[in-house]
Amino acid sequence: MLTPMTNTTADENSSTQQKVEAPTEVVASVRKFVAREGGSAKVVLQAIGDAGVRITLVGDANGILGDRVVPDLVTAQAVVDAVDGLEIAEWDRDLTSETTVSTSHYRKMAGWVARQKRFPRARNRAIL
Repeated sequence: MLTPMTNTTADENSSTQQKVEAPTEVVASVRKFVAREGGSAKVVLQAIGDAGVRITLVGDANGILGDRVVPDLVTAQAVVDAVDGLEIAEWDRDLTSETTVSTSHYRKMAGWVARQKRFPRARNRAIL
Protein backbone atom coordinates (compact mmCIF):
# COMPACT_ATOMS: atom_id res chain seq x y z
CA MET A 1 0.00 0.00 0.00
CA LEU A 2 1.37 3.38 -0.93
CA THR A 3 1.35 6.21 1.55
CA PRO A 4 0.86 9.82 0.53
CA MET A 5 3.86 12.15 0.50
CA THR A 6 4.10 14.56 3.43
CA ASN A 7 6.47 17.21 4.70
CA THR A 8 7.08 15.39 8.00
CA THR A 9 10.32 13.62 8.84
CA ALA A 10 10.68 9.96 9.71
CA ASP A 11 11.05 10.83 13.41
CA GLU A 12 7.75 12.70 13.39
CA ASN A 13 6.01 9.79 11.64
CA SER A 14 7.41 7.21 14.08
CA SER A 15 6.10 9.19 17.05
CA THR A 16 2.57 9.04 15.64
CA GLN A 17 2.76 5.30 14.95
CA GLN A 18 1.34 2.99 17.58
CA LYS A 19 3.85 0.97 19.63
CA VAL A 20 3.35 -2.80 19.18
CA GLU A 21 3.86 -5.11 22.14
CA ALA A 22 5.28 -8.55 21.58
CA PRO A 23 2.94 -11.42 22.54
CA THR A 24 4.01 -12.67 25.97
CA GLU A 25 3.61 -16.37 25.14
CA VAL A 26 5.79 -16.02 22.04
CA VAL A 27 8.45 -14.06 23.95
CA ALA A 28 8.42 -16.66 26.75
CA SER A 29 8.88 -19.58 24.34
CA VAL A 30 11.65 -17.81 22.41
CA ARG A 31 13.46 -16.97 25.67
CA LYS A 32 13.20 -20.63 26.72
CA PHE A 33 14.64 -21.73 23.36
CA VAL A 34 17.53 -19.24 23.59
CA ALA A 35 18.32 -20.35 27.16
CA ARG A 36 18.32 -24.01 26.08
CA GLU A 37 20.70 -23.16 23.21
CA GLY A 38 23.34 -21.53 25.41
CA GLY A 39 22.01 -17.97 25.52
CA SER A 40 22.18 -17.02 21.86
CA ALA A 41 20.52 -17.82 18.55
CA LYS A 42 20.15 -16.49 15.05
CA VAL A 43 16.70 -15.47 13.86
CA VAL A 44 15.33 -15.28 10.31
CA LEU A 45 12.09 -13.34 9.76
CA GLN A 46 10.08 -14.73 6.83
CA ALA A 47 6.79 -13.40 5.52
CA ILE A 48 4.36 -16.29 4.91
CA GLY A 49 1.45 -14.50 3.29
CA ASP A 50 -1.84 -14.00 5.10
CA ALA A 51 -0.67 -16.26 7.93
CA GLY A 52 1.82 -13.60 9.05
CA VAL A 53 5.55 -13.79 9.67
CA ARG A 54 7.50 -16.89 10.67
CA ILE A 55 10.22 -16.31 13.24
CA THR A 56 12.71 -19.11 12.54
CA LEU A 57 15.33 -19.66 15.24
CA VAL A 58 18.67 -21.46 14.84
CA GLY A 59 20.41 -22.15 18.13
CA ASP A 60 24.11 -21.28 18.33
CA ALA A 61 25.02 -24.20 20.60
CA ASN A 62 23.51 -27.12 18.66
CA GLY A 63 21.99 -25.59 15.53
CA ILE A 64 18.54 -26.83 16.55
CA LEU A 65 15.60 -25.24 14.70
CA GLY A 66 12.63 -23.58 16.33
CA ASP A 67 9.90 -21.36 14.99
CA ARG A 68 6.91 -19.24 15.93
CA VAL A 69 4.40 -17.37 13.80
CA VAL A 70 3.17 -13.85 14.54
CA PRO A 71 0.65 -11.67 12.67
CA ASP A 72 3.03 -9.16 11.07
CA LEU A 73 6.62 -7.95 10.67
CA VAL A 74 6.28 -5.22 13.30
CA THR A 75 5.24 -7.81 15.90
CA ALA A 76 8.10 -10.11 14.83
CA GLN A 77 10.59 -7.26 15.26
CA ALA A 78 9.09 -6.52 18.71
CA VAL A 79 9.69 -10.16 19.71
CA VAL A 80 13.31 -9.97 18.53
CA ASP A 81 13.81 -6.72 20.46
CA ALA A 82 12.28 -8.22 23.62
CA VAL A 83 14.61 -11.24 23.78
CA ASP A 84 18.32 -10.87 24.58
CA GLY A 85 20.77 -13.02 22.65
CA LEU A 86 19.03 -12.94 19.25
CA GLU A 87 20.87 -11.92 16.10
CA ILE A 88 18.90 -11.26 12.91
CA ALA A 89 20.29 -13.29 10.00
CA GLU A 90 19.42 -14.43 6.50
CA TRP A 91 19.42 -17.93 5.02
CA ASP A 92 22.89 -18.16 3.58
CA ARG A 93 25.46 -20.94 3.24
CA ASP A 94 26.89 -20.45 6.73
CA LEU A 95 23.55 -20.46 8.54
CA THR A 96 22.25 -23.40 6.54
CA SER A 97 25.36 -25.44 7.33
CA GLU A 98 25.01 -24.67 11.07
CA THR A 99 21.42 -25.93 11.13
CA THR A 100 20.72 -29.36 12.60
CA VAL A 101 17.28 -30.78 11.78
CA SER A 102 16.23 -33.54 14.15
CA THR A 103 14.37 -36.66 13.02
CA SER A 104 11.29 -35.65 14.98
CA HIS A 105 11.29 -32.28 13.19
CA TYR A 106 11.31 -34.04 9.80
CA ARG A 107 8.34 -36.19 10.94
CA LYS A 108 6.47 -33.13 12.15
CA MET A 109 7.03 -31.31 8.84
CA ALA A 110 5.91 -34.36 6.83
CA GLY A 111 2.61 -34.58 8.72
CA TRP A 112 0.29 -37.39 7.67
CA VAL A 113 2.65 -38.55 4.90
CA ALA A 114 5.19 -39.72 7.49
CA ARG A 115 2.73 -42.32 8.81
CA GLN A 116 1.61 -43.67 5.42
CA LYS A 117 2.18 -47.31 4.53
CA ARG A 118 0.48 -47.20 1.11
CA PHE A 119 0.53 -44.34 -1.36
CA PRO A 120 -1.93 -43.64 -4.20
CA ARG A 121 -0.88 -44.51 -7.73
CA ALA A 122 0.78 -41.66 -9.62
CA ARG A 123 -1.67 -39.85 -11.91
CA ASN A 124 0.99 -39.24 -14.53
CA ARG A 125 2.02 -42.92 -14.85
CA ALA A 126 1.37 -43.00 -18.58
CA ILE A 127 3.92 -40.24 -19.12
CA LEU A 128 6.60 -41.95 -17.08
